[in-house]
This record gives sequence, C-alpha cells and structure tokens, in this order.
Amino acid sequence: MVLERLQQVASHLAGHTNPSNPFDPLSTEEIAAAVAIVRQSHPDVFFNTVTLWEPRKEEMMRYVASPETVPRPHRVADVVAIGRGSKVFDGTVDLIEGKIVTWDLTEGVQPLITMEDLQIVETVVRKDAKVIEQCGIVGIPPQDMHKVYCDPWTIGYDERFGSGVRLQQALMYYRPHIDDSQYTYPLDFCPIYNSDTQEIVHIDIPKVRRPLNTAPPTNYHAEAIKAAGGFRTDLKPINISQPEGVSFTVAGRTVKWQNWSCHVGFNYREGIVLSNVTFNDKGTVRPIFWRISLAEMVVPYGNPERPHHRKHAFDLGEYGGGYMTNSLSLGCDCKGAIHYLDAAFVSRNGDPQTIKNAICIHEEDAGILFKHTDFRDNSTTVTRARKLLISQIFTAANYEYCLTGILNTYALNPGESAAPWGTEVYPGVNAHNHQHLFCLRVDPNIDGPNNTISIVDAVAAEAPVVSEENFYGNAFYAKKTKVETMKEGMSDYDGASSRTWEMANEGKINAYSKKPVGYKLVSREVPKLLPKEGSLVWKRAG
Repeated sequence: MVLERLQQVASHLAGHTNPSNPFDPLSTEEIAAAVAIVRQSHPDVFFNTVTLWEPRKEEMMRYVASPETVPRPHRVADVVAIGRGSKVFDGTVDLIEGKIVTWDLTEGVQPLITMEDLQIVETVVRKDAKVIEQCGIVGIPPQDMHKVYCDPWTIGYDERFGSGVRLQQALMYYRPHIDDSQYTYPLDFCPIYNSDTQEIVHIDIPKVRRPLNTAPPTNYHAEAIKAAGGFRTDLKPINISQPEGVSFTVAGRTVKWQNWSCHVGFNYREGIVLSNVTFNDKGTVRPIFWRISLAEMVVPYGNPERPHHRKHAFDLGEYGGGYMTNSLSLGCDCKGAIHYLDAAFVSRNGDPQTIKNAICIHEEDAGILFKHTDFRDNSTTVTRARKLLISQIFTAANYEYCLTGILNTYALNPGESAAPWGTEVYPGVNAHNHQHLFCLRVDPNIDGPNNTISIVDAVAAEAPVVSEENFYGNAFYAKKTKVETMKEGMSDYDGASSRTWEMANEGKINAYSKKPVGYKLVSREVPKLLPKEGSLVWKRAG
C-alpha cells in the first residue's frame, strides 16, 4: 500500500508540474517525490544529489523530431546518496512509475562536496582543541577563535589516507573584523576533516612556522570604502534601457532570439546546459548543436611543498558549478532588461531548495559588427553587433566564476621570498602560481549528427621557393587533419600555427565557399597543464 501511495504521489506531482520539455530540470515537487521514493527503501541515507537523468540522445532526438507521435521520455531522477561509513550509492528513480530503477553501491569514489558540507567544517575547526593550539602558536588567542575562518577544499588524494574516506582540507584564515578580507591573513597550517565523523583527524604543520600577518587589513565592503575616503567621483553613470522591450522570447526554458533557438537546462554540476541549439534559416530550422556545457575544470597550484601539492581543485566535479551558483540581482550582476530562471536542488536531509535568479538572460551591445568606408566617395556602411548572454555566476571559495576572483593566498615571513612558486601581492601574503583549465563538452549537430572533426593549422606551403607551385615563396594555407579516433583528437593548442578545431558536416556544402558547413573551436594563448607528467594532479587531470 505504501509503494502504491508513493507511485500515486509521484504520478500526481509529475503530472501537476508537467514540464514543457523533457530536458527541463527537476522541479522542487519532483525532487521531493524522488526523495520520498528513495526513503521508502533506504531511510538512513543522506542526499548528495537529486537531478534530472537526461533522456538518452537517441530517444530524445526521436521525440524532438515528432513530439506528436513519439512517446514523451519518462521523467527520471539521478540520485547520489551517502550512507554511514562514507558509502556512496548511485541510483535512478522513475518519477512517472514511482519506483527505483537502479540502486548501486559505488566503491572507491567520493561524491562532490555540497555547500552544507563546507559550512559544517568551519564550525568544527573553531572548536577543535588542536586547531585552537595551532592558532595560539601563530598568534591568535582562544577568545578570538570566532575570527578564524577556513575555505574547505576536497583533499583530492593523499597517500596517507587513501580514497575510501570522505575528507576535506581546511585552508585557514583570520579576519580582524568580520568584513575584512581573510586572504590578507592566511594561516600556515592545514587541518584535515572527516566528513563522515565530522571531526579533525590530522593537521599538516609546515617545517618553517609563519606567525599571523601584522599588515593592515583590506576591506572592500561599501561602508569601509566610504570610511576610507568614499567612492570614485570621476565616472558618470551609464544607463542601459530598451524602451521597446527585449528581442528575445522565453517559453518555459526555450529561448528564441534572432532566429536562434535553444533549451536552457541547469544541473548541480555543470550549471547551465544548452540543448537542441537550432537556427531558422529562411524558414528551414537547421540543427547546430545538440548539447553544450562546461563539464569540468581544474585549477592546479604550482607550489611543490606539502600540503600545497594537494591544491588542484576540480571546481565542477568536486563542488558543483550549479550548487555554488549565486542568486543574481539587477545592478552589478546583470544590467538592462533581464529575464531570470531559478534553480532547484536537494538538501542533505532531502528537502528541496531553490536558488532564485540563478540564470540571467539579457542582451548587450557588442560594438561594431561590420564597417567599411569607400575611399572614392567617403561613403560608409556600418552595423552594430549585439549578443545574447545566458549567464550564471558561481563562487568557489576565493573565486567568482563570472569570471573574476580573489587569489588563494598563503602566509609569508618578513624577508621571505615568494619566488619562484608565487608572488608577494601584499605584505606577508604569498599568492601561489596557478592555472585555470576549462573543459567544455560540445556535442555538434550541424545539419544533423554526421559531423567530422578536423584539427586546423595555419602553415606555410610545403613547396620550396622558386618552385612552380610556390615560385615567390609567399604561399600559406589552413592545413586540415581529420580526426579519425578519440586518441587522435587529444591535441594541444599551438600558438605558432594558430590552431583551431573545425566541426563540419561533409554532406552539406556551403553555396558560396563550396566547403562543408561548419563551426570552429577557437582557443588562444593557453598553455597546457604545466605540472609534470606523473605528478599527482597530472594523474587526476592529465
């Protein structure tokens, strides 16, 4: 009877909130229904993730092609739950049938750290006797522990602990005042926190101790700026207005703008997901991309000393670009006429929660698109460019990915050099060298799924000077190397040849260029992963 009732509730909720698109994120009602179904069979787990299990590509393509005749894909929840002893369970829940489809214990892995996980660490750190002792050593008395803060990072991997325990490393800081920048006062030790037992299990202490920084605090809050002399007066306001309204429309989560159309999804890990991107070419709707998202990123730090070798954050896989998303507001976050979309997630205890205004959709002037002046009569043709922004901002400890941020810092003794692994950016503050490497997941669908990938390099002609083919020696061209296997596709950016990656449909020829229709991936001035092959971060990210 209980199972039948859960099926009725799930069916009712799924029907009541019938999404306009099977790619729509789970609603708060659907999250609650998934949790209720799981709790019936697994009452003692905590929830790490309840998100949409996206319909498989082949099934969804059939539905998109003929939604009137092809059955709508079922609403299925993808569930990650945590049991006692850091046990990790992966499951799927069919919300239409109201039942668990799969439920597996996954060994040797750890799910991402949620915002709730992060917040608990700071409370535990402030009360731990050994942490209080270390704070005293660097110059912080016990009565000032409320001024001690930490940015919890996943530990990634440490050979002393293995990968079977859910651990975090607490990067320690101090704030003289609650609004002061803690990154001015990094502490030199690093507690290790067990998320399962909620206790400090170890503290990494450097061989050379570095006492609390004595430099003046930095504070960028509005009141502090006023007290320090006030805001700038040499800038006049820029007002953005669209008196006739915006040029885009939003129906459910489908956005249309200048003949473009796409579905805007959202999940706990990737954040924004664009699906079924199409272009209406004079009445013919042409598919362009099936799915685009930011799948992962890694931020390796370049200081080889322990514990800094562990500092290589996978900000999406370890924390979640969706979970860390800001609630945006009109003003500095977004300017002009804005359309917002919310995001729904699950709490550790299984309660649905909403981030209001998680996605901002707006238009911007983008400068000059095209201009030409005819020198003969001085006539000019000029066109302004416009872009549509579908954006989010997420905060990963010291970084705001919008993209901006604050440097992750470490303590520095008076007279100590930060070189060569960092830069002294303020008295007693060492900002370590680091990279940000982004991994985009792009599924091209250019005029259909039969697409070809090529590596394109700008190169000089092979023929020598004074040859018949290249007599004057000035010939050069774009050399294309077709990618036949995934291994061949593993290629680095090459600035010497201005390397790009072309996605094309060889079965569809452009009427003017007589070349296959396609798009290019363009990267600029980005070094590859700088840590050496065989290093810890290379093994995890290389």
